[in-house]
Amino acid sequence: MTKLKIGELPDERPVKVSAELPASVHRDLLAYAKALASESGQPIVEPGKLIAPMLARFMATDRGFAKLRRAVHSPEVSRG
Repeated sequence: MTKLKIGELPDERPVKVSAELPASVHRDLLAYAKALASESGQPIVEPGKLIAPMLARFMATDRGFAKLRRAVHSPEVSRG
């Protein structure tokens, strides 16, 4: 069985999620938001807004997840 790094919620509607983060992760989100603002010349974004695109990117690059998704979404070949 494929080992995944994280699971998926298959729903297209925005979902409000409340989660507690370790202080170190929050500090890293703040630092990332500042770096992004510096690089783009835009105002610093609220760190929580970075979570969804980061998770989406993570899932898009997770090979185990991609393999499982292909297996789940591919039609079964009948053998006879």
